[in-house]
Amino acid sequence: MPIYEYECPVCGIRFEQQQRFTDPPLERCPEGHPGVRRVLSPAGIIFKGDGWYITESRKSTNKGKEKSESGSSSSSSE
Repeated sequence: MPIYEYECPVCGIRFEQQQRFTDPPLERCPEGHPGVRRVLSPAGIIFKGDGWYITESRKSTNKGKEKSESGSSSSSSE
């Protein structure tokens, strides 16, 4: 079950509540004030592995045509 973070606009406290996805959002803070709102936080991202290599990227088809055309024209002029 996910843990949601809430903030009370009246008293300013932040608290966490473990809830199911199907549970309705809370309406009151632990102090009893109405109107709490759910706080959204960015998700943490963890990159694993050695990294990205130029050989892993997708090559453009236009660059391949340009190289083959320029290579054939330079070899014919020599």
